[in-house]
Amino acid sequence: MRTLQITINEGLATLTLNRGRSNPIDQEMVTELIAAIHDLENDDNVRGLLLTGKAGFFSSGIDLIAAYDYNREQSKAFWSDFMRMQTALASFKKPLVAAISGHSPAGGCVLAICCDYRVMVEGSFIIGLNEIPVGIIVPDSVFSLYAFWLGQHKAYQYLMEGRLFKVAEALEIGLVDEIAPQEDLITTAEKKLRTYMQFNPVTWSQSKLNLRRELIAKLSADQNETLNKMLEQWWSPGVRDGLQVIIQNLKSRSN
Repeated sequence: MRTLQITINEGLATLTLNRGRSNPIDQEMVTELIAAIHDLENDDNVRGLLLTGKAGFFSSGIDLIAAYDYNREQSKAFWSDFMRMQTALASFKKPLVAAISGHSPAGGCVLAICCDYRVMVEGSFIIGLNEIPVGIIVPDSVFSLYAFWLGQHKAYQYLMEGRLFKVAEALEIGLVDEIAPQEDLITTAEKKLRTYMQFNPVTWSQSKLNLRRELIAKLSADQNETLNKMLEQWWSPGVRDGLQVIIQNLKSRSN
């Protein structure tokens, strides 16, 4: 796999996002994540999964530069697969802990909120869902995930405002569960994961699926209508113009 690194140590698998400096999510990463989650879920040697990124960035979210250049067919495939990836992560039956290693806006935050527990690194980083300011329609599945952790009231407000949170704020509202210094991030996340892994796997997994039954049903529901509306807006002239401005800013910063 070109965008992911996977290691397994005593039943604990670590999946590290590994694409560029900021781990932007493109079609290749989505495809590889879906395949990796499926393989790890069916690997009897794996009892728990740690999801992490690079120092400074967990994931910067959707790769807008790549996504902007997708044609209509490619765009539909990408957003459809992105929704499939959410479902695969959220319904992963084994313990899944995120070690959020840096900035985690938008799609990066989506990856994190699919997990059972989130440890975020200390520092001047942000996390949250800012799709609306970018011009992306928020699908039902993302609201369901956000509301699962924050409650419908706060999830609605934060989504409609496109709020991004500093690390301490994210801890206060329950978007992350724990904060750790950079040097302790992985060990802190592994400790929580091994706490889950010590329980009877059938009992733990079935309980997880029971508690997430309504969430998984919402994520697994037919979202073609939502997807079509998202794509219609994605290709609208106003959104395309706004994306061009964002992309130019991204390219300027990278240069």
